[in-house]
Amino acid sequence: MPRHIVCLTFDFDAISGFISRGQTSPSWISRGEFGPKAGAPRLIALFRKYGIRTTWFVPGHTIETYPRESEAVLAAGHEIAHHGWTHRPPTTMTRDEEEEELVRGNESIVKLTGRKARGYRSPTWDLTPHSVELFLKHGFVYDSSLMGDDYLPYHARQGDAIELLKPAVFGRETPLVEMPIHWCVDDSPHFEFVRTETTVRQGLMNATGVLENWVNDFLYMREHCEWGVLTYTCHPFIIGRGHRMMMLEKLIRACADNGAVFMAMEDAVAEFRERMTKGSDEER
Repeated sequence: MPRHIVCLTFDFDAISGFISRGQTSPSWISRGEFGPKAGAPRLIALFRKYGIRTTWFVPGHTIETYPRESEAVLAAGHEIAHHGWTHRPPTTMTRDEEEEELVRGNESIVKLTGRKARGYRSPTWDLTPHSVELFLKHGFVYDSSLMGDDYLPYHARQGDAIELLKPAVFGRETPLVEMPIHWCVDDSPHFEFVRTETTVRQGLMNATGVLENWVNDFLYMREHCEWGVLTYTCHPFIIGRGHRMMMLEKLIRACADNGAVFMAMEDAVAEFRERMTKGSDEER
């Protein structure tokens, strides 16, 4: 029977992303503050309206800086997943520093939820050669940082050998489930205007055009996959603006009208693993 899952996910960076990039002036910080102050309550109310459980990737910095706002996400029934403690990309750290981030972030999550995170998403979606090993060591079930598929989860590899002048040698698959993402279904490149001394990212796209793309990504999955998962990535300080909230609600309605099943990511991972187990059993 066809089944098409939508995971609405939120990187609850608040001010941590700006701090990690050295953008600590009052103007930059105020942009991040919009997330816990205005964006998150609007999102919680929207999902309550439609009875949808979502996944929030929350840095430890956000949990400890905005404890009440983080508690509100948890109290509304949403999954709390790992997004570092700071918002530093793992590729800027040593292996020990990367592990320290995982441990410290989980300590904040345990303090909030009473359990370690099941899932991880890298700030900037970039992993190191050590990441998968560390995720398995610290009990993570899934990662959502890679882009090797669009509708089908897969098992992350460990031990790839990638060199410029040699054919790539791919490592072994691990038990870690990869829940793929992509920039085209992320609100940040479409909407977030960024101006620095050296660069300008225009952002500020018309929300109706983005909505059309996002709906069509779901419709393509529906037409071409018997079973699949489509993950949308948003940020409360970006998607929480009025016209974008209206876009998000229209997306929910359009997907629901076409048979979407909305799930938190940990639940979609559990269904994927169950399907893989049944498939293996049927092959025997």
